[in-house]
Amino acid sequence: MNKKGFIFDLDGVIVDTAKYHFLAWKKLAKSIDVDFTHEQNEQLKGVSRVKSLEKILEWGNKTISEEQFNNLMASKNDDYLSFIAKMDDNEILPDVPKILDYLIAQEQPVSLGSASKNARQILEKVNLMNKFNAIVDGNDVSKAKPDPEVFLIAAKHLNIKPEDCIVFEDSVAGVQAANTANMISIGIGEKDVLHEADYIFSDFTEIENSFIQELINR
Repeated sequence: MNKKGFIFDLDGVIVDTAKYHFLAWKKLAKSIDVDFTHEQNEQLKGVSRVKSLEKILEWGNKTISEEQFNNLMASKNDDYLSFIAKMDDNEILPDVPKILDYLIAQEQPVSLGSASKNARQILEKVNLMNKFNAIVDGNDVSKAKPDPEVFLIAAKHLNIKPEDCIVFEDSVAGVQAANTANMISIGIGEKDVLHEADYIFSDFTEIENSFIQELINR
């Protein structure tokens, strides 16, 4: 039986935590008198907290002390955590469980590959923890996407060669990381943004089981 490794990003793929990041960053930006837009928030997707705050300061043309920088990062994270503490399985994006269940039924190894340091907590909240054979998150990696480290570690945990892995991603950096790792990249989102992906779907409702089976059979 063919075994492929299926690796899922978390934010924007399994759950939409992006809205909580946006609210937390917006609150932070407002506290230092910087306007913060949805367009700018798009540029922070898949970017580390430090780099994100550096960008916001740049956009607002602000300079702050190292101490204030660290305090702001901590308070942003506290705000974000207070949002995700209230999450439940209603937050799962449409048809994600259908695809996960199909992969489990076909005995295909499944891993999370996320930059989020809160990934395990989120999966617990939405009751999906038991669907994954491996979880690789921001606590396990030192290099951010587009570096392929997170996906290569996931492949290793699943005991599947990188070229036999399939990655679901909603960010440009994530798609680039999958491509660099020599994995099949499936973009979840807008075609014009994720055009570097091998396949693009606006969400999982567009993905048929037959398409997943095709990937397994390769």
